[in-house]
Amino acid sequence: MPSLPSQAHGAASRTANSNWLEHLTRGGLVGYGVIHLLFAWLILQIAFDGSGTDGDQSGALHKLAEKPFGTFLIVVIVIGLIAMIIWQLLEAAIGHRAERGRHRVYERIVSAARALFYAYFVFTGIKVLRGKKSSSADTQQKASEDLMASTGGRLTVGLAGIAIAAVGIGLVIYGVQKKFEKHLKMSQMTAKMRRLCDRLGVAGYAAKGGAYGIAGVLFLVAAVQYDPDKARGLDATLNVLSEQSYGPWLLALTALGIAAYGLFSIVQARYRKV
Repeated sequence: MPSLPSQAHGAASRTANSNWLEHLTRGGLVGYGVIHLLFAWLILQIAFDGSGTDGDQSGALHKLAEKPFGTFLIVVIVIGLIAMIIWQLLEAAIGHRAERGRHRVYERIVSAARALFYAYFVFTGIKVLRGKKSSSADTQQKASEDLMASTGGRLTVGLAGIAIAAVGIGLVIYGVQKKFEKHLKMSQMTAKMRRLCDRLGVAGYAAKGGAYGIAGVLFLVAAVQYDPDKARGLDATLNVLSEQSYGPWLLALTALGIAAYGLFSIVQARYRKV
C-alpha cells in the first residue's frame, strides 16, 4: 500500500497535469501580461502628463477598475493568478520532471517565491475590487515607518533593500542570458517567433530587473537616512527617474521595457511549459 507522502505526491502530480489548471494558468499569464502593459501605460502618463496616480501595479489596477468592464477584467485576472499560484505551489512541491539534483531544489525554491509574488498580486487585486484606495506604495511606506520606529527596524528595512536589489540583479542576468528559454516550447515556435520572444524576454527582464534594483537601493537609502518616503517600491523608483536629466525619456524607456515584459508574458501563455 502506498505511503501517505507518495499518495500526496501522486495527487499533486495529477493536479499539476490537469487540463483545467493548464487553461487557467495560461489565462493567468495573459492577465499578468495585461497588468504590465497597463503599468507601462501608467509610466508614460507619469512621464509626459504628470499623472498623480501611484506608479506601481496597484495604480495600474485602479486605472483598469475605472474603465468599462474593468471590474470584470480584474476578477478574471485574479482567477487566473490564483491558478498560477496553485501551479507554482505544485511545482514547488513535486518539482519539474526535467530537472535533476541541486538545480531541481533551486527551481522548487524559485517556484515557491513566484507563488508568493503572485499571491501579492491577488491580494492587491482583491483590495481594488473591494474599493480600497490605499496603494502598494503607501502600504510599503507605512510598513517601513513602523519598522524603523522599532528596535532593529532600520536594519530590517536595509536587509529588505539588499534582497530586493539582489532580485533585480538576478532578473537582469536571467533575461540577458535568456534563461527563460528553458521554460518555453521553443521547438514549436517559428524562427521569427523565437527572435521576437528572445527580444521581448531580454528587454522585459532587463527593464523589470533594473526597476527592482533601483527600488532595493532606495530601501537601503531609506534605512540609512531614516527616510520612509524612499521606501515606496516601484513608485519611488519612478520618482527618482523623473527627477533626473531627461527624466521623461528615461521613464519612457522604462515603460517600453515593462511593456516588452507584458508582451512576453502574453507570448508565454501560448508557449510556456505548464
